[in-house]
Amino acid sequence: MDFMNLPVFSALKNKMQWHQARQGVLAENIANAATPGYVAKDIAQPGRGVMSPAPSGQGSSFASFVTHPKHIQLSPISSSGFGGAKASDSLEITPDENSVVLEEQMMKIAGNQMDYQAATSLYSSNLGLIRTAIGSRGQ
Repeated sequence: MDFMNLPVFSALKNKMQWHQARQGVLAENIANAATPGYVAKDIAQPGRGVMSPAPSGQGSSFASFVTHPKHIQLSPISSSGFGGAKASDSLEITPDENSVVLEEQMMKIAGNQMDYQAATSLYSSNLGLIRTAIGSRGQ
């Protein structure tokens, strides 16, 4: 049995990849803080549908399904990653119509980093549990 295809590992791997992609977009926002007319971007978090492992060799995915006729059907996550960067709502706009506020971007980066570290910690903990279960801890 391939333990890396368990839903918990697929979900954590997907979450870590999302945080990596978001870090790049936030860094791009900071790099363009002085660019006239630049609009700050952010990546929406993947839907919180029911986790399901993808077919073998296709990585992880999130899928949602309706179990009752009155449930709302969620649209699937785009196959091109995390849906791309979209303009984010900013609290202020500078005279050169640049919507990047460095304080906001730095807060987002700090929060993103903490969430990424939490996901990697959970990933490591789950690996440790599996190692303990199969008896290879410390080898």
